[in-house]
Amino acid sequence: MDTKLAKDIFRTSHITGEFLLRSGQTSNEYFDKYLFESDPELLNQIAKELALKIPKGTELLAGLEMGGIPICTAISLHAGYNTLFVRKEAKTYGTCKIAEGQEFKGKKVCIIEDVITTGGQVIQSVAELRARGAIVDSVVCVILRNPEAVEILKKDRLELISLFTMEQLKKSVV
Repeated sequence: MDTKLAKDIFRTSHITGEFLLRSGQTSNEYFDKYLFESDPELLNQIAKELALKIPKGTELLAGLEMGGIPICTAISLHAGYNTLFVRKEAKTYGTCKIAEGQEFKGKKVCIIEDVITTGGQVIQSVAELRARGAIVDSVVCVILRNPEAVEILKKDRLELISLFTMEQLKKSVV
């Protein structure tokens, strides 16, 4: 584990204050993933490390809206993969696509995500891509927030590969 990178991600993204969480609870700390995604130096380091984790045989990287897209693009710049940008739902106008970018039918696609907690959005997006002919069996993320997501995704025939767990990030600054 690259402890310097882990520390940098945590120190950049961990903020304190009063925050309303999606669950409805209030917290005095928050992890703002967009802070590490919008820092070019940090994003560059993350992309270099994630590029090494892309499974062999991958033909396309698919960044999930919204956080996976900058990470996917950065990895592409390092490793030369073509990309696909996956919407949460298909557009209702124009091309009406679920994903923008390269043609993916019949191609081996690796999903790119920033943070995974339960994998719910990954499962939905993978189902949409598979229904349209993509071959998807791997997911690479920067941070795995909940280790149970590994087993959840495995039920959908997806291997989850993470750069860090949230536990590792927290331990890096202790």
